[in-house]
Amino acid sequence: MTATHTYRTMDVPVGGGSLRVGVWDPVGQDAAASVLVIHGVTASHLAWPFVVEQLPGVRVIAPDLRGRGASNQVEGPAGMRAHADDLVAVLDALDVGSLPVIGHSMGAFVAVVLAHRHPERVSQLLLIDGGLPLDVPAGIEPETLVQLILGPTAERLSRRWSGVEEYVGGFWRSHPAFADDWTPELEQYLAYDLVPDGDAWRPATSYRTTVDDTVDLNTGTDLPAALAVLSKPTVFVTVPRGLQNETPGLYAPEHLRRLLQAYPQVEHVELDDLNHYTVVMSARGAQALGPHLPRG
Repeated sequence: MTATHTYRTMDVPVGGGSLRVGVWDPVGQDAAASVLVIHGVTASHLAWPFVVEQLPGVRVIAPDLRGRGASNQVEGPAGMRAHADDLVAVLDALDVGSLPVIGHSMGAFVAVVLAHRHPERVSQLLLIDGGLPLDVPAGIEPETLVQLILGPTAERLSRRWSGVEEYVGGFWRSHPAFADDWTPELEQYLAYDLVPDGDAWRPATSYRTTVDDTVDLNTGTDLPAALAVLSKPTVFVTVPRGLQNETPGLYAPEHLRRLLQAYPQVEHVELDDLNHYTVVMSARGAQALGPHLPRG
């Protein structure tokens, strides 16, 4: 996509299988600084090319988390702890020590847990519309929790599709989040999400995996433990619109105010006129993020 980087993939063994990892290497630099980028709950490593453009001279390491993309066959439980430990295997495979970590949506929660479980591997955090607790009722049932947070996203995972044309052109082309931000890069990202399922196709992320991860990041113990001792330099980016381009977004103003009081060590940045998807998966979103991106 960009002349500043070359793109390759590799497979990294983890418990239960192997992770597909996308790597964007800066052109002409063999020993570049690196950043690790972690995608959201139903996404893949192909969510990041617009952000890569904002990181010339930096190697960008982008795994498909277990249960997503080309890592969808990895067996065993998910959850923030499992994802964090998988990412250490990725860093080991690339011989990377400590580096900045950028997480979007669920990936931001994974990043916080990674910094807690393996602090020697994380130098700083950029949390994009995720990572700090969401405003959910206590004691809510798992299925209700997923519907409350993900809404139509959860329903999409249970559907079957005839192929790329129906999935990309039929479902996603009319999605309100991308009405003004449809691009060839987005089409490639969406097409990559489909995997065969008998005579039809389904999204690579299973509904069960989404439930497990969503419940863990909202009710599990790893995230609260990590946030209680958060000490890495951390920037928290929010946007005003959510998954359906609705307002408010994931962090409504009053809830956001409470969070910033609870975590005064976190620097907050609010970006205008973007939604939960386009903050990462559009050129204008990545450009708005550009000044805040760590560069190794």
